[in-house]
Amino acid sequence: MQPIDWNDLRDFVAVARAGQIARAAKALQVNATTVGRRIRRLERRMGQMLFEQTRQGQMLTEAGEQLLARIEPMALAVHGLEPHDPHSGVSGLVRVSVSEGFGTWFVAHHLHHFLARHPQVGVDLVATSGFLSPSKRETDIAVLLARPRSGPVVSRKLTDYALRLYASDRYARRDDLPTDSRALAGHRLIGYIPEFIYANELNYLAEIDASLETSVRSTSINAQYRLVASGAGIGLLPSFIGNADPHLVPVLPDIVICRSFWIVTHRDTRKLARVRAFHDWLVETVQAHRATLTGPADPTR
Repeated sequence: MQPIDWNDLRDFVAVARAGQIARAAKALQVNATTVGRRIRRLERRMGQMLFEQTRQGQMLTEAGEQLLARIEPMALAVHGLEPHDPHSGVSGLVRVSVSEGFGTWFVAHHLHHFLARHPQVGVDLVATSGFLSPSKRETDIAVLLARPRSGPVVSRKLTDYALRLYASDRYARRDDLPTDSRALAGHRLIGYIPEFIYANELNYLAEIDASLETSVRSTSINAQYRLVASGAGIGLLPSFIGNADPHLVPVLPDIVICRSFWIVTHRDTRKLARVRAFHDWLVETVQAHRATLTGPADPTR
């Protein structure tokens, strides 16, 4: 086997970081055709496909991720390869899978700080009901509702968070709010559609009272929030959503449901610069704003 040309490895790292051959070529100040030819030559010599072609550009295969993890540390010091990000040496695209509520109300709210710190890093924020899998390499980072029990992943608890009952101030003026959990049965309750609950951790109404049933339901926590805010009924919302709206009032504030978020990465890619940068930033941000996630609802608002 012929020795691998360092230029091929250098271009491979650049494409992995940029996510597109054209963008990498521009950063390297070489022709995109040349970069593409070097990538194909490297793949032939490795005997493996290193990238998958997508509509967005080039996505690393499993073999590509493994190669990048091995050579990225030396890439900054060999043959004059300079960091693309003058502030941190981090660039490329990181994909993050989070729950709809946490992604919309917390991560998206603070994400501009990460982008300012790492201006050459792009972020795919996949904030939906259900999660992409780090073990299947569908995402670089996932924030899950439970710790994975198996798979080639590394996980740690990111934070606990609280859920509480809320109603709109309009609803509170129109109807007397319940004074105990038994009185909740006399109110319209908002929550998830039972057969479409995608994680057992979201089945929390029974923890208040097993006899309670929701009558206005949605698969979307954002839709549930909108229903509560419109005065349609009383709903259980994460405190980082309920407390963010000054027109929502806590209902039975002594009732608190506790859940946890777990941050998960693939063990082979967790040390990639862009993955590590986002992981560390999110942990840091959560620690700085933990009261937003766990703090009590204020009945005097």
